[in-house]
Amino acid sequence: MLQTTDPGAAAAAGAKRLGSAFIESYARLPAHFFTRVDPTRVADPTLIAFNSALASELGLDVHGLEPRALAEIFSGNRAVPGTLPIAMVYAGHQFGQFVPQLGDGRAILLGEVRDLLGRRRDIQLKGSGRTPYSRSGDGRAALGPVLREYVVSEAMHALGIPTTRALAAVATGEAVYRERGALPGAVLTRVAASHVRVGTFQYFAARGDMDAIRRLADYVIERHYPDARSAANPYLELLRSVMQRQARLVAGWMNVGFIHGVMNTDNMAISGETIDFGPCAFMDAYDPATVFSSIDHMGRYAYGNQAAAAQWNLARFAETLLTSIDPQTDSAILLATGVIADFSREFDEQWLAGMRRKLGLFTEEDGDLVLIRGLLEAMQRGGADFTLTFRRLCAAAEGVAGDAAMDELFADPAGFRQWSEGWRARLAREPQPGSEHAAFMRLVNPAVVPRNHRIEAAIVAAVERGDYAPFATLAKVLSRPYEDSDAGAAYAAPPLPEERVLQTFCGT
Repeated sequence: MLQTTDPGAAAAAGAKRLGSAFIESYARLPAHFFTRVDPTRVADPTLIAFNSALASELGLDVHGLEPRALAEIFSGNRAVPGTLPIAMVYAGHQFGQFVPQLGDGRAILLGEVRDLLGRRRDIQLKGSGRTPYSRSGDGRAALGPVLREYVVSEAMHALGIPTTRALAAVATGEAVYRERGALPGAVLTRVAASHVRVGTFQYFAARGDMDAIRRLADYVIERHYPDARSAANPYLELLRSVMQRQARLVAGWMNVGFIHGVMNTDNMAISGETIDFGPCAFMDAYDPATVFSSIDHMGRYAYGNQAAAAQWNLARFAETLLTSIDPQTDSAILLATGVIADFSREFDEQWLAGMRRKLGLFTEEDGDLVLIRGLLEAMQRGGADFTLTFRRLCAAAEGVAGDAAMDELFADPAGFRQWSEGWRARLAREPQPGSEHAAFMRLVNPAVVPRNHRIEAAIVAAVERGDYAPFATLAKVLSRPYEDSDAGAAYAAPPLPEERVLQTFCGT
């Protein structure tokens, strides 16, 4: 075991062990894909949270490392030997407006490791100091957004939705300055299948660098979509594969009431993972027009607009691949347009399949879509909570929950009761008994989600009082979202009127 009397020596030894696990592939691409940059030291790193289970999954040897040594490493203060830290460059459409150069302005990619399943996973420090792409920013992150991303990304993983993960959160002992004044700073260690985005391709397309696009596409195929190599048209197959993963991803969001909040092209990961948890939120009362993001003034990325936004982003991705798909522009456009048009069908199929599962339907009937829409319309008219409605339907399916338990969710219960008659008749045509439907439904309808007011309470406790207990408790409850428990019961409740959080904010 490492000696713990000297934190510096322990951190150095631990960093050396970790370094042996790292590989570098993106940093081996041409130099204009990124900039080499080291993290900026922080004054007094203190470990807030460390995801030991994820560290084990990644094959990282942190045995014997105490919190101080982990804080030194995952704040960026202690270099990890063998890594080549870089800031990636990319562009992006932000709320429909193209910005030709963005890039990692406050994030530094340490490199990659192979996890226990042999998958390559990026490890990135977020909030680790200025880079050449910081523009006028300080390259730092405030504590609040770091805690939000840690909680929500890990909750998304527990919900079974592809997402980046949180490995560590470290307080820096330094202040960062935002519109609301001085705030405590922090660094998040983020893990991703990769950090290549639609905007990464757009950066090179904007410069007419077709060779770079081809190199990047080949890299993505090799790393994420190896089956595309054997296709008749690998780049068209790449587009199709990304489209399919995005359709599944956004359908997954919709099925749990998640609102990303800022679906810019630089926030769409080519791997098909949820990335960048800035002004994200989970919906309370069902309304497809729900927007929480303080910067989404026109509702571009409202809950009900997310599929259309994803399809628009994919069209921008397709534009970058045209010359690779076919040197004849007309032919390339025709082929790519066909793939993008397929998104609607793919998304609809994934969303409908998810909603059938939420209602306990094993089989398919032509009237299922009408049934599902009928429930959503009743929920919207009655102001019913999205998560609680579906969770209580689990008990209703086995006849445990009385009408009163459902009625109290609706301002006008009559609409729901009328709908439920059709639902029960539909369940009766299923081959399985009601108890099996209920058990099945509890696997896909979470009891708890990261509700805004709970996240905000945890952040306020940490920022204003230095109390991380609410954050730790929330993270623990959300790690088992499909279980009913005494500990989680309070976290299942929607906010009281005075607890409602109406806006969420970007971390920059």
